Amino acid sequence: MSNRTPLTGCLPGFGRHRGYPPRYGWLRKVYDALLHDPAALRRPDATVVLGVGKSMVPSMAFWSQAFRLAAHSGQDLVPTDRAHWLLDEETGADPYLELDASLWLLHWWLVSSEPCHVPAWRYLFGHSPLSRSSRAELQGRLAAAAEAAGHRSPAASVLASDVACLVSMYAPGDPRAARIEDELSNPFRTLHLLDPEPPADRTADRSHLVALRRVAGRHCPASLQAYASLDFAARSAGPAAGSISLARLACDPLGPGRLLLTGTADLRRALHQVADTHADLAVVQSGDGEETLVYSRPPAPLAEDVLGGAYPALRSATSCLRPADAGNSPSMS
Repeated sequence: MSNRTPLTGCLPGFGRHRGYPPRYGWLRKVYDALLHDPAALRRPDATVVLGVGKSMVPSMAFWSQAFRLAAHSGQDLVPTDRAHWLLDEETGADPYLELDASLWLLHWWLVSSEPCHVPAWRYLFGHSPLSRSSRAELQGRLAAAAEAAGHRSPAASVLASDVACLVSMYAPGDPRAARIEDELSNPFRTLHLLDPEPPADRTADRSHLVALRRVAGRHCPASLQAYASLDFAARSAGPAAGSISLARLACDPLGPGRLLLTGTADLRRALHQVADTHADLAVVQSGDGEETLVYSRPPAPLAEDVLGGAYPALRSATSCLRPADAGNSPSMS
């Protein structure tokens, strides 16, 4: 019997974002700064180098690590191979994160990586039994999940900050009330993973619903869905060539169906589309009707190849995304 809990594989930390969701340009700024000086975020002039307020510097450092784009080397932070692959000025897949595919990719890295730095995010997308819940209810479930995982019970104010940050990151604001600069500074809102909250002038119901859009993943590029499927297979089914059922990909709490909010039909369609162009990938149906994703090469390197389909203009890419090493070792900087 498995002893995994919803927060197994998550760091026992809540609220480390300091209340700020990742803003447009932050990841790029940190990457550039760390390229020139691994101690850049610890320097007294970090606010000048990054062009942000003092309270934002630790938040930027946190998000770079949460996306596994930076890793500790002693007291310093260094860019990971994953960061070079995506953000390098000359050879990066999308140096300025201009493509929606990159936001989907970053979201997948954020919620699927172990250790996961954002337990509230992991719980909401992967484990929440409800598509709609109030903030208070979600905070209660997070507290229970933290206790079940053996973590120190977070303070109610910290959980409230986590949920507020999560909603601010993904839920569109009320267009009649939100500031334009606020909308533009939160790039992950364009994925539409959460429904907007009730308008600010609606006083009848101030429950602040957190509502997942279970069909949002249909807008995720097919190559990204296939990449996530193979990435998940590499970690859950093993590193060798083999197969994994579509049902598991769609329904497992840490699979692409749950974390990318992709329905079974949309995931099936995406995998068929990608398999049609990759000889090492196929979707087959057994005699009892169960569909399976079959990969004739190890899934991790195959996932890297498939990911290139989301970046047709990619000039070159280094093998750097394998789950076993991405972002973990300073020697990979």
